[in-house]
Amino acid sequence: QLQLVESGGGLVQPGGSLRLSCAVSGFTFDYYTIGWFRQALGKEREGVSCISSSGGITNYADSVKGRFAISRDNAKNTVFLQMNSLKPEDTAIYYCAGTGIATLTCPRPYEYDYWGQGTQVTVSS
Repeated sequence: QLQLVESGGGLVQPGGSLRLSCAVSGFTFDYYTIGWFRQALGKEREGVSCISSSGGITNYADSVKGRFAISRDNAKNTVFLQMNSLKPEDTAIYYCAGTGIATLTCPRPYEYDYWGQGTQVTVSS
């Protein structure tokens, strides 16, 4: 069974940056597509980004394109989400999730089998 633990969240001013990490243990890490999701208070969960098992395919939500970058280090069993030019509307709990499904676009949320516990990101002055 895959286990995922997010870290790197915190409070940052608008325009600032944060790098989230998703540490994965359990089954063979480099077999899994990893996605990042977020859920703001009172809103539905939103897909942010995903990266294929090899790292060769990445996708982003329109709301974060050009500001966020996803990457993975298969030697360290870790996926990163670099978040730049942060805005107050990026405030949310951020979750990473894993699935064995491989697609050219991000798998749907229900297609992910394993989820982390989340890390809070707050963008505020």
